Amino acid sequence: MATVRHRPEALELLEAQSKFTKKELQILYRGFKNPGKLAFQECPSGVVNEDTFKEIYSQFFPQGDSTTYAHFLFNAFDTDHNGAVSFEDFIKGLSILLRGTVQEKLNWAFNLYDINKDGYITKEEMLDIMKAIYDMMGKCTYPVLKEDAPRQHVETFFQKMDKNKDGVVTIDEFIESCQKDENIMRSMQLFENVI
Repeated sequence: MATVRHRPEALELLEAQSKFTKKELQILYRGFKNPGKLAFQECPSGVVNEDTFKEIYSQFFPQGDSTTYAHFLFNAFDTDHNGAVSFEDFIKGLSILLRGTVQEKLNWAFNLYDINKDGYITKEEMLDIMKAIYDMMGKCTYPVLKEDAPRQHVETFFQKMDKNKDGVVTIDEFIESCQKDENIMRSMQLFENVI
């Protein structure tokens, strides 16, 4: 049975749609497809399915269980919801995360937290993401976290974000709250010069 190969969009087009140079895109594409580069070892077809994505992601967090967070992250990268992350999907998301404006990064983060994609973040969605992050970090965190730490974290953040107290956080409430939080704003700049 022949493997269906995904052909990436012309690099010029992808360069125009992202904040990467043609040279950077060539390096990233080789890493996306070839064994041993960027840990995308099972992607000779040019697309990554969710199971492969989870396997790759688990290599970065061996001390914990990254399965659930990788699922949420996969869905954020799989913007056309076809069950696969193409090189283009990966580059567009990575471009935002590494080189996007604060507004673009916050929009991307909102999309990650809005699990059911209804335009709102509920306390349950925020808790699901937070639990997934705590699971991914594993039991090796210092100081050791209490079992109810994710819920306490969510309660605090949700109260700050849900300005009108209607039980959901809109994108405007999310962006406004994040922009007022120094720690969140600092974290938005952490990866700006990675590549």
